Formats: sequence, C-alpha cells, structure tokens
Amino acid sequence: MPAGIAKEVVETELKDSVDNLFAWFDATPFASASMAQVHQAISLTGDRMALKVQRPGIQDIILEDIKVMYSIAHVLERRIPSIQSFDPVGLVQNFETSILKELDFIHESINVQRFYNNLELDKGLDQFAHGPKVFLEFTTGKVLAMTMINGIKIDKISELEDAGIDKNIIARRLAISYYKQIFEYGFFHADPHPGNLLVLPNSHICYLDFGMMGSILPRDIEIFGQLFLSIINKDVHKIIKVLQKLSNNATIKNMRGLEYDINEFVEKYYVREIHENELSTVLLELKDIIIDHGLKVPTHFYLFARSLITIEGVIEKLDPSLEQFDIVRPYLLKSVAKKYDPIKMTKNLLNSLYEVNKYMEEFPNDLKNAIAKINSGQIKVDISHKGIDPMVHSIQRVAKQLVSTFIIVALIIGSSLFIISQIGPLWGGISAIGIIGF
Repeated sequence: MPAGIAKEVVETELKDSVDNLFAWFDATPFASASMAQVHQAISLTGDRMALKVQRPGIQDIILEDIKVMYSIAHVLERRIPSIQSFDPVGLVQNFETSILKELDFIHESINVQRFYNNLELDKGLDQFAHGPKVFLEFTTGKVLAMTMINGIKIDKISELEDAGIDKNIIARRLAISYYKQIFEYGFFHADPHPGNLLVLPNSHICYLDFGMMGSILPRDIEIFGQLFLSIINKDVHKIIKVLQKLSNNATIKNMRGLEYDINEFVEKYYVREIHENELSTVLLELKDIIIDHGLKVPTHFYLFARSLITIEGVIEKLDPSLEQFDIVRPYLLKSVAKKYDPIKMTKNLLNSLYEVNKYMEEFPNDLKNAIAKINSGQIKVDISHKGIDPMVHSIQRVAKQLVSTFIIVALIIGSSLFIISQIGPLWGGISAIGIIGF
C-alpha cells in the first residue's frame, strides 16, 4: 500500500491530519501483511506507538472469496457423504466469523485488552508472557494503535544467541505461556507463528497480532483436560466418555469397534517417541477416530488443533528435546480439579437449592392454574401412537384365524355327535348331516 494511501486512511479514520495527531508519523511501514500494514508513530505526549492500518477494499475481496468457499462446501457435503462429519459448511461459517472479526480493528482492540488484562491478573511465578496495550483514542474499525514493542523474532536463533538468550529457556517459557492461555485463561492466541512472537531482553515472550483469537468455555477446558489425562493414564473407557461429551453426547453405534480403535491408539501412543506425542498429533488422530465412528467434531476443535500445530513447530525449532506433555500436565490437572473446587461446589449447591425453593414456591400456583384450565376445557390432549397400525393389523389377523379355528372345531365336534347318535336322514347307516359336516 503506497505511503500516501496509508496516510489518507489514518486521516480519514481519525478525522484529522497526521501532523495534528502525532508528533511524528512514519509513512513507510515497518511490517506488512495481506490485510494491513504497520507504521510507527509518536503521540503528542511522547508515547511510541505501532499503528496498524487496514488496506482499502480488502473486505470486499475477502467476502467474494467466502462466497466461493460456501459453494465448494455445499458441493462437498452433497457429493461426499463421509465428509459431513467434518461439517464443511460449519467450518466455512467459523472461518467467516473469524475473518470478519479480524477485519474489525475495534474487535481486535478488545482482544488486545483482554489478553493484556489476563496477563496482568496472573501473578504466578510461571507468567512469562507479554502483550501490548491499546491507545483507544487512536483506534477505529480500520486503524489500531498499540504500544510499540521491540524485541527479537523468536525464530532468529543466531540473534538470540548473540544477545545471550538461552533458546531452550525460551522454548520452555513459550510452552508454559501458551498452555496457560488455553487451560487457565480460556482465551488463547490462535495464530502463534514466529512473525507474531518476539523475545524481550528479559527472556519473556511478547505476542503480537490479535485478530485471530480462540475462546474455550470452562466446560470444554475441563473436557480437553480429562481427554489428555485419560490418554496418559491409558483409560480407554474414560476416553470414550470424554469423546461423547466432545460430540455433544452423540450415540455410538459400534461401541466395541470404538473401544478397539481407542485401545490401539493408546498402545501406539505409549511406544512412540515423545516428540511424536504432541497435543496436536493426539487431537488430529482422535479426530480421525471420531469421524470414522460417525461422531461430529465441534468446529472450534480445528482452530484449537491448528494453533497447537503452529506453536509446537516453533517450540520444536527452539528445543527439539523438550517434553511438552511434562510441561502441560500440571495445567491439565488444575483444569480438571477446578470442577471439585469446594467454593465452586458450594456455590453450585446454593444455586440449586435456590432454584428448588423458587420452584416449590411457584408449584401450587402453577398447579392451580393447570386445574382451572382443565376444568374450563382450555387444555386438550391429543394422543397419537406411532407404529400402532401394524400391531392392530396383526391382532385382527390372529383374531380371524382364531374364529376360523373355533368354527372348524365346532363343525368337527357337531358332525361327530350326529354320526354317533345316528341322527337321520341316514346314508348307509351313517348320519348324512354328519358326513356333510366333515
């Protein structure tokens, strides 16, 4: 994007000239991407800022691409039934929601603030992450102003070594900071490639570009925690129960087949090298098992797996020998233990008691209203029995057969009595009526 156009976008969005807005504005970008580019600026109060400026017309281009993606997704669902477990249309919808949010810099500014607040509230000794702050007065839907942060890109190994920074420590701290985002904050950076990660002089990791973020509900955090712990403990039945939860308690048609596949997966997990058991690998292999057995994978599953693949690639480049499961285990245990927190359990119990008490207070009045409606004829009950017609036909057929049987038996017995009693007229000394009955 030419310098003049970037300057024009800033002035249009902030409704003033850059000379009036800033003490200094660099028209030449120091970073550029497909949707935006970043310029340096200094505010009138002396704050150094990074201004992210959106490319004009980029939204129209992306919307056209999304239309094509929807067309392809619908064709795939119609022509390849087995692919429906992937939910192609759902994936496109998820992508559309994500990319449109990424185009809205107000939304991204909220992500930046939320991420920053999570880090500020975390007073633990294992908090090694950093994030920029937002200058709201210089932020709009197409311009995002953040604190300017200098550091070394995390994949510049030689520069890290020249600065006296231990890349193995960085790898460990990166893993810790990322797993905390997932299993403690429930809000994680969904695009953690090397270009979005800086190493600061104190060996902390600074995250950049918050257009694509992932959120996990507390329930899902617990589910993923149980899943990974069950794999570590080789608990096949527990894994199946967790997968059912992940698939919204879908019915399992072939339980024995699923047990076999999960058991094979677990056994394979225990004989592989540790670096082959990364969380993303585990998720993707389980995804194949889920699909093979007709269970549905939630759409956020893919964003989670994709993010893990990216971060694990960065970590492996820094320290290939790092055992990531050993790092993530304490956070998995903590995520599952939250369910049994005495304070939380007491709070849930009190809420349940309140709901029961409220229900009991309202029950007499509800019952009175229901009886009044019944007496006034306002309530009508329609009962329909599905599948009763075949049963009725069967009963009718059996009844006809029974009647026929009784008639035949009666004829035989009656004819026998006519013959024994020699009731006339006789034919050859035998009752003619009796012979006709037979």
